[in-house]
Amino acid sequence: MTAVAAIVLALSLQSIDSQLSTSSSTRDDTTHSSTLADAQRLFYNGDYGRAAIVTQELCAARPDDLDACELRTASLLFQIKKALGETGERDKAAGWKLCTVCPALMSAFIADTVRGQAFARARLKTHPDHQDTLFFLGKIDLNYVWLQLGTLGRKTGWDEYWEARRSLDRLLRMNPEHVRARVARAWVDYIVGTTVPRGARWLLGGGNKKRGLLVVAEVVEMGAGGYFVQTEARFALWDMQVRERDVPGAMATARLLARQFPENRELRRFLAMHDPTAG
Repeated sequence: MTAVAAIVLALSLQSIDSQLSTSSSTRDDTTHSSTLADAQRLFYNGDYGRAAIVTQELCAARPDDLDACELRTASLLFQIKKALGETGERDKAAGWKLCTVCPALMSAFIADTVRGQAFARARLKTHPDHQDTLFFLGKIDLNYVWLQLGTLGRKTGWDEYWEARRSLDRLLRMNPEHVRARVARAWVDYIVGTTVPRGARWLLGGGNKKRGLLVVAEVVEMGAGGYFVQTEARFALWDMQVRERDVPGAMATARLLARQFPENRELRRFLAMHDPTAG
């Protein structure tokens, strides 16, 4: 179990820091005309607070809008991570006690996750090969795992970990070119291959660091999927390049992302750190 915890702890580092927006005026700026693309743009610019509000409205209006509902849980996850970081505590339990906004964010995250899981599992009982639902279930399960075992350091989430792997693997057997599933599954491969001793990887279903990195790089190079599908893949590539200390590669990827999402503070900090002439 120690090895598993190490994996998910590392997975939590995948997320980039964002500005937490919780002012009451934020809700006034969002309307029912907001689209998923609006929420995605907010998300990748690091405005997770507003992204969570927009996706809450979209998901409430249409519970079968799986992309919006998944992005809602991801936005809440990153808000919690950011809020915990702002406490200045390295100890996760101590940080949680100091985080005044975390309980409410956590309640919202759990409620939306449980609702999404129930919807997906019910649909898969009657339509076991529904590709969008298989991806949705795997992705929200992984969001739950990353929050519980990674961000919060709690030893729970094993059932969701295995359900996520089964869902993504089933989907990829049916559709090997499903871009988002390839990227999500590549992250599991990369983290298992990076943090778990070779002899213990089979306990977690196996993993291969090189394969994970190659899959994400291939997805980016091919340019498959829509704009935000590619954006997700490119952020994954940047994160892996940073982990691999591939500074030239990470700089090139970050420059492209920063042009597309100029309000993302983490990208700007990275570029400023490694290129004094940037910005």
